[in-house]
Amino acid sequence: MLPMIKLLEAVSSSSESPSLKAGLSEDQVSPGFLGFLLTFFVVALTAFLIVDMVRRIRRVRYRAQVAGELVEPGFGEADSGAEPVAGAAGAPNDPDSGDHGPRRH
Repeated sequence: MLPMIKLLEAVSSSSESPSLKAGLSEDQVSPGFLGFLLTFFVVALTAFLIVDMVRRIRRVRYRAQVAGELVEPGFGEADSGAEPVAGAAGAPNDPDSGDHGPRRH
């Protein structure tokens, strides 16, 4: 830890002001107009992707909500109050329905 503190003191105590190396101009080290356009393109693309993903997630949530409302108890069941017709498959007195009631031996 002590060597890091000494290194930090040595770097921060330099009396030189930051400047460019000899032979370099400000245009050679800055991103320039092309860098600005590329950065703008990346930001615009990211914003578009975020908006698109939010829209898709919202659409999935709405579909799940509608599907949940359609599957609520009592919706679409044959609980309309009608009794099963005698002789129909699955009716209580149908001998072929497989359910013959409790067996007594």
